[in-house]
Amino acid sequence: MRLGTPARYHAFMSFFSLLFALIVEQVRPFSGVGRLWTWGASWVDWVVEHFDSGDSGQGVACWAIAALVPAGLVIAIHWALALWVGWFSAFLWNVLVLYATLGFRQFSHFFTEIRKALDAGDEDAARSWLESWTGRLPADLSRAELIRRVVVQSVLSAHRHVFGVFTWYSIGSLLGLGPAGAVVYRLGAYVHARAAAVTDTGLHASSAVQQLAGKMWWLLDWLPVRMTAMGFAFVGSFEDSIDLWRRREMRDPGDNDALLIAATAGAIGIQLEEPMGLVESPMPSDPSEVEAASDAAVSTQKPPQIGHLAAVVGLVWRTVVMWLVLLALMTLARLLG
Repeated sequence: MRLGTPARYHAFMSFFSLLFALIVEQVRPFSGVGRLWTWGASWVDWVVEHFDSGDSGQGVACWAIAALVPAGLVIAIHWALALWVGWFSAFLWNVLVLYATLGFRQFSHFFTEIRKALDAGDEDAARSWLESWTGRLPADLSRAELIRRVVVQSVLSAHRHVFGVFTWYSIGSLLGLGPAGAVVYRLGAYVHARAAAVTDTGLHASSAVQQLAGKMWWLLDWLPVRMTAMGFAFVGSFEDSIDLWRRREMRDPGDNDALLIAATAGAIGIQLEEPMGLVESPMPSDPSEVEAASDAAVSTQKPPQIGHLAAVVGLVWRTVVMWLVLLALMTLARLLG
């Protein structure tokens, strides 16, 4: 099969860049996460310090400079390599960018150590590892609550490090932006987190920057969350996942993270929130119907147990395989079309 046109080269390169980045990341995990975090922090802090005057216009400018300037540089390098050096060099550039922005190994060591500690019955060690991952925890966590928090954090991390990057990389590739979509997504999350924090030097973003960073992150994550939730529903318990997703969407349509957690709870049959929190209707017309729905939902959701950690791993990997197969079929259709 001859590729023939730049569009076909691009379709071929986009899929295989993603596939190779995942394989390389599994074989040799990216060790520069700490350096990227330091560079990113310095970049965002510099932008806030020089462009944040506190008004809404400057808030837009701060976010655009912090998130879009690096993405623009990534696009420029991608097309410069493709046009002046060759498509294979652009392919290697895509793999490099995805290697730095996508992957399980950027957080999976926390999950692995927590799981080992829980298997050994060492809840103190598991708690210590979870605090290293998420921050300080309440002092009186039960084992079930500890597992619940591990599942929630694992799902959110898998979404932000893998499936969200999948989504925006695919969108960017279709628009001819190379790996820029992946960069914008990861930087959007980073700017949101950094804008809400007080830096080591006491620098703090204004409320205008914080609000805009929050809104932009919500917009960036709106579609990826629903794509991830749909994937979990397809490879898990579809009916329960969609039901809890729908109920959560009705109750609080603005909470992307909660929607994803609700879909996960239904997909693997685990209680990840208070039972009533998952089935409560915003407009209960008949109390007996609401109570019956609550009882039905609770009966299908089990309290968090150690076995659910393996269920989460299986759910995530089945979803990865499903999306890769779909992307492969779409790429083949473009090549043959």
